[in-house]
Amino acid sequence: MKEITVLGSTGSIGINTLNVIEQHPDKYKVKALTANTNVDVLLEQSIKHKPEFVVMVDENAALQLEKKLKNNAPDVNVISGAESLVKVVTHDDVDYVMAAIIGAAGLLPTLAAAKSGKRVLLANKEALVMSGKLFMDTVRENAAELLPVDSEHNAIFQCLPADFNRDMDNAGVKKILLTASGGPFRTTPLAQLAAMTPDQACAHPNWTMGRKISVDSATMMNKGLEIIEACWLFHTIPEFIQVVIHPQSVIHSLVEYTDGSVLAQLGNPDMRTPIAYALAWPDRIDAGVARLDLFDIAQLDFIKPDAQRFPCLRLAREAMQHGGTSSATLNAANEVAVNEFLHKRIRFTDIPRVIETVLEKALHDEATSLAVILNADREARELARATIIDLAA
Repeated sequence: MKEITVLGSTGSIGINTLNVIEQHPDKYKVKALTANTNVDVLLEQSIKHKPEFVVMVDENAALQLEKKLKNNAPDVNVISGAESLVKVVTHDDVDYVMAAIIGAAGLLPTLAAAKSGKRVLLANKEALVMSGKLFMDTVRENAAELLPVDSEHNAIFQCLPADFNRDMDNAGVKKILLTASGGPFRTTPLAQLAAMTPDQACAHPNWTMGRKISVDSATMMNKGLEIIEACWLFHTIPEFIQVVIHPQSVIHSLVEYTDGSVLAQLGNPDMRTPIAYALAWPDRIDAGVARLDLFDIAQLDFIKPDAQRFPCLRLAREAMQHGGTSSATLNAANEVAVNEFLHKRIRFTDIPRVIETVLEKALHDEATSLAVILNADREARELARATIIDLAA
């Protein structure tokens, strides 16, 4: 029986993780659940799964949850604050940690889980985008297991040799092909992009996701961040990663080998598949996902990304190539810009403009410590806010 902490249990990844877990009560037990402010969903999850701990980062939300749980699940311990996230990932009884807190807020607990030698099921892009070398060194030095949950990286992991040891040359790997849906604006005329609304940007054609990551899909910054992630996960460089727009989202990614073979992982667009694979690896378990019917799909399309339509791809590649804290700067500027767009304070096309301006103005230091990385993150956010004020002037 493996005990699991789910960071970000009220988000789409967290909800899907709990769905897979409840299908296998003989294999997995929920030790802790965490959320920021979503009291109602965490209340429902706590009553159903009866974890030992629940964490609400927001103290007022924690007080509300504690009152509601007294009559429904009095044995659940409610704790609050960001420091409590570290407590529930480093607990001695915890075997696996699902790292599904979106944004930079997930970095500290995810890093703590790796430092504690846990199996980290990584759905938080920022842990590697912001602190790639530091995070991978921590995983290695503490004998932690790192398994990617993003559907694309999980697919790549499945297509690599079972004994892959982060040496692409010896494994005969020539190229990684990272698939992307192209988002909701794949065919929208370029002249109309500036007028696109947050609701339009969040209307993803294939996946049900949170609003921030949905906007990242519309700008394809999500794919830019995934390029950076893949470089760290698979010990490669951006030049060996090709982005392919695949509107059906059936092929989740591919690996090309030196002998001309190309291996692909296919499946319906359902996050429970990569979640189940990461939970059970090296075995496989039923994820509760509908079977893939190739006759029903009938056609698979592949399109080269338009650099003019998706400038965030270029910005991400440049940040990774520049190294140091550049990726942390990229991520922070993107988070601020997306938030401003979701609140209708900037236009959709302003998102890459803000990011590029911040990358040009920011100092790029060597990412030698978490303090340096967090300082770069803070400075990038300040620059992004100043840039947005200038845009409005």
